[in-house]
Amino acid sequence: MPHLRTDLIDVYVFRREPEVQFLQLLRAESPLAGTWQPVMGHVEAGETAVQCAWRELREELGLTAVLGAWALQGVHPFFLAASDTVMLSPRFCVEVTADLLPVLNEEHTDHRWVAAAAVNESFLWPGQRAACAEVLDTIIAGRPAAEFLRINRGTL
Repeated sequence: MPHLRTDLIDVYVFRREPEVQFLQLLRAESPLAGTWQPVMGHVEAGETAVQCAWRELREELGLTAVLGAWALQGVHPFFLAASDTVMLSPRFCVEVTADLLPVLNEEHTDHRWVAAAAVNESFLWPGQRAACAEVLDTIIAGRPAAEFLRINRGTL
């Protein structure tokens, strides 16, 4: 029987100016070395998924303030054949100012901003593209669900 893990999170960092764009980081370490990814991390013992998201934003980007934060409704399921493991990954998004200059840690060698129109060509995994679509269709579009998904700034 496959194992079940829920200790990974993704955070999709976006800005609205000069146009809607998503931040990607170039991974330096295996297993995804050389690929462009959102902020990703492992939940540590005693930590909630939300606390992990905030810690990873600080560690990977030097980010300490955001304009808004949301827990995305979609939890990303995927399968790792090598370890016979089903992963369930909570997802978050944060809005930042247009002038954000990430301070990268050793896990990444570069960053880039991807226009919303280029998400399908720029994000590696189908689940990542789906998360960006949820950000665009729910958070940025200002649908009523966005307020229910909002995370109090004090908790992220």
